[in-house]
Amino acid sequence: MKHDAPHDDVTGGELSVGRPETWAVGVPGIVHSLEHAYREMGVRRSLTALLAVNQKDGFDCMSCAWPDPPDRKHAEFCENGAKAVAWEADLRRIPSSFWSEHSLGDLAGRSEHWLGQQGRLVEPLYREAGSDHYRPIGWDQAFAVIAAELNRLESPDEATFYTSGRTSNEAAFVYQLFVRTFGTNNLPDCSNMCHESTSVAMADAIGVGKATVTYRDFALADLIVIMGQNPGTNHPRMLTALEEAKRSGTRIVAVNPLPEAGLLRFKNPQRPRGIVGSGTALADQFLQIRLGGDLALLQALTARVLAAEDAAPGTVLDRAFLDERCEGLEALRAARSTLDEEAVLAATGLRREEIDELADRYLRADRTIICWAMGLTQHRQAVATIREAINLLLLRGNIGRPGAGACPVRGHSNVQGDRTMGIWESPEPAFLDALEAEFGIPMPRHDGYDVVESVRRMRDGDVKVFFGLGGNFVAAVSDTTVAEAALARTRLSVQVSTKLNRSHVIAGEQALVLPALGRTELDVQASGPQFVSVEDTVSMVHPSAGRLPPASPLLLSEVAIVARLAIATLGDASPVDWRSFERDYDVIREHIARTVPGHERYNERIRQDGGFLLHQGPRDDRRFPTPSGRAVLACTTFEPLVCPPGRLLLQTVRSHDQFNTTVYGMDDRYRGIRNGRRVVFVNPEDLEALGLADGDVVDIHSEWRDGVDRVVRAFRVVAYPTARGCAAAYFPEANGLVPLDSVAEASHTPTSKAVVVRLELNTP
Repeated sequence: MKHDAPHDDVTGGELSVGRPETWAVGVPGIVHSLEHAYREMGVRRSLTALLAVNQKDGFDCMSCAWPDPPDRKHAEFCENGAKAVAWEADLRRIPSSFWSEHSLGDLAGRSEHWLGQQGRLVEPLYREAGSDHYRPIGWDQAFAVIAAELNRLESPDEATFYTSGRTSNEAAFVYQLFVRTFGTNNLPDCSNMCHESTSVAMADAIGVGKATVTYRDFALADLIVIMGQNPGTNHPRMLTALEEAKRSGTRIVAVNPLPEAGLLRFKNPQRPRGIVGSGTALADQFLQIRLGGDLALLQALTARVLAAEDAAPGTVLDRAFLDERCEGLEALRAARSTLDEEAVLAATGLRREEIDELADRYLRADRTIICWAMGLTQHRQAVATIREAINLLLLRGNIGRPGAGACPVRGHSNVQGDRTMGIWESPEPAFLDALEAEFGIPMPRHDGYDVVESVRRMRDGDVKVFFGLGGNFVAAVSDTTVAEAALARTRLSVQVSTKLNRSHVIAGEQALVLPALGRTELDVQASGPQFVSVEDTVSMVHPSAGRLPPASPLLLSEVAIVARLAIATLGDASPVDWRSFERDYDVIREHIARTVPGHERYNERIRQDGGFLLHQGPRDDRRFPTPSGRAVLACTTFEPLVCPPGRLLLQTVRSHDQFNTTVYGMDDRYRGIRNGRRVVFVNPEDLEALGLADGDVVDIHSEWRDGVDRVVRAFRVVAYPTARGCAAAYFPEANGLVPLDSVAEASHTPTSKAVVVRLELNTP
């Protein structure tokens, strides 16, 4: 059986490949930011928007969730943040005539980049059953279509309600309340595809699935270990925090299969040396690890720490902390005493001396932060890997004190806040109890469907309605061909969006596109101008208020869309005053204050300068809300990935010209790629062993136990300094290679960072 991944961009002969950069940002970062902004928004609109982004009285950037520094600069944005703002604040509008001129069949053949470049969506759209075109529709009609389909379902579980990470706290709370009032916990979200492994691992280990550090901790750390993360592209403002840490004497170690320019050297454009000087070298040590080897590396470090304690008892471990606050130490000792060092070296591709050097750095550091992102979370043993990282921190008391802790870096602006607000398919009983007490409505108690399970259920005909609050579902999820066929099988698909994307053109029997206000835009309701709130990666909650006029008078806010949908679906018999939510967002926050822990006096505290920091037991007072009340050291077991001869392990990555599935342009200048995305990065020695050469055009086939031949075609081979045996390609182009059922243990996160592939020469 063969699955082709459709809708791939055609690069023709214009793709060019140069040398990868050895530093990030500097003057080019400024030039590219302003060039993109001025082209999309114009000069005056650009200045209005960019000077408001990430400011205390402005709006939160809709891209990454990196925290804002306590002392804001006038220009508090990065290159990709500027692109995200320009993409949303685009001056182009899609006219009504567009929909009669372009069928879904035509749009399905367009690239993700082309779709996004058509401009803002400005009116509700409806595709009737049997039609190949959208047409404009009124809001009341649109809500009536959705309500009719939802109310004809045999069970509420026949609908699934997706959420992207840009949704505000207020919209997320109202959304989950509607979905649960309707009767289901089917609330998949983008967390399921990114940091779900973090949430599971950290909750099991310390009772909280969030970072245990604040922004200020980075400059206080002696050592920062960055694993499976590329800040220069995915969280560029993090480079400023790392530079501040370096200036205070912090050592930085990067662990990654790819050398990334942002961790080699940073030229801060807001400092003279970043403009005319050499910038700041960030990584003191780079460990070029093989894909899937992180767990083995962390186990080896744990073993070395325990051995150092055995050699000098009482001088290495934080015994008081371990005895009073933790459990599982002796079992961990026994497990690490039998670690197979040769297996570690084989799995990691590292030299023993490299591991010893990192262990020595850790032993000499009094305060250590470990950061990670998708490079750790999207593996089969992702949860075990993160548990071992927490083991390492706990052994030396590196949780719950300044300059030390765990820092999963979230990739979307409010993905963490959405989970806090109840966007979760497996809600805590205490949260459901609070909702029932607040609203007098029984809440569903059975677990709902996550992202992967939602695709399976749509594929099998069990889920008949898909509702997406933001995002680009079919482009983000694994196994593209299966995901698209699953969505197309629904009776109704609904997307709440600001711009056109792939998920609009792979539609259900009936389909609706509902245009929403963006973060950059003024939100005025019956009680006056409104603001929303978001939570960043270190649990700071702060307000966000747009500055620009809406792209169309027909746009509704996400809160208004959900509130009106609830009224249309549930009718006047619902005990919830949905209309009050749309009129005044303070009403929503009052309910949040009474139902979501840590948000007491929400309306008062969110108006404080810069917002407020959520209390967290592990970070603030070393209290761990686990069943035992103690942090739990885990005895993880490493199972090496088996890659047959003639095969490579492939990871999907972002280019520098994209955010998640949004493609701003066709360049990835830090990796030397211009005007194209259909490339696969392979170590030159691997190319020679495979009988391939730089510049060859290949088809990439993934191999998994189900025997399905998943293939993406016509990728240009790029000789690149990846780890031996490893390759990389961009997502979403390579998502079709990731089997739907290949997921991380316990978290069900797609294994996008470790796909066994073979490369075959493309024959036209």
